[in-house]
Amino acid sequence: MVFCDIGNSCLHFFYKGRIWRESPQKIAPKRQDVPIFYISVNPKSEQKLLSSHKKCINLAPYFALNTAYRGIGIDRVAACVGIENGLIVDAGSAITIDIMQAGVHLGGFILPGLRAYRNLYKSISSALAQDFDLAIDLDALPQSTRTAISFGSIKSIVLMIKDSAKEKKIIFTGGDGKFFSRFFEDSMFDDTIIFKGMQKAYENYLAQKGEGV
Repeated sequence: MVFCDIGNSCLHFFYKGRIWRESPQKIAPKRQDVPIFYISVNPKSEQKLLSSHKKCINLAPYFALNTAYRGIGIDRVAACVGIENGLIVDAGSAITIDIMQAGVHLGGFILPGLRAYRNLYKSISSALAQDFDLAIDLDALPQSTRTAISFGSIKSIVLMIKDSAKEKKIIFTGGDGKFFSRFFEDSMFDDTIIFKGMQKAYENYLAQKGEGV
């Protein structure tokens, strides 16, 4: 079987340790006898998958997360189920930060992703429509417009994460996760954390169907 995490901009697939992503407009043909177990935060992309493959099973009903948070996205649920303790930063189109302690989800919050920050600056003034300097030194006061908007966006995100993490283990995932992880000495990047959570949901699915893992 194949796991598929349908995000806001693309579909991420996992099969036998390999991860790849596909555009919803260009979903590659797959063996129809191999089931795809998926989660989705994008109904339109979900329909694209369902129309291209006969055997698709939504794993959303099979997750079990101990949380008081209302309306949490299924992608965040999957990431949280993937670990017992720590702070999870999923840096994609949006940046979500969630805290797990002894298997309990304590809560979390959402920030704009880097692309959203760039679009925001562009909407303010054409003079601010510049690419970020990803080699920015967060300890040096900016001396140009490009470094100023880079500094303001990136450091605000970094400081929010640091303030929330304190002594907790930090796990980064998502398209910009590896970039942000370099600002934290005691952190790790794990692009499989959502799929680890999906594996647990898959095991719950099998148990409810009376099948072995």
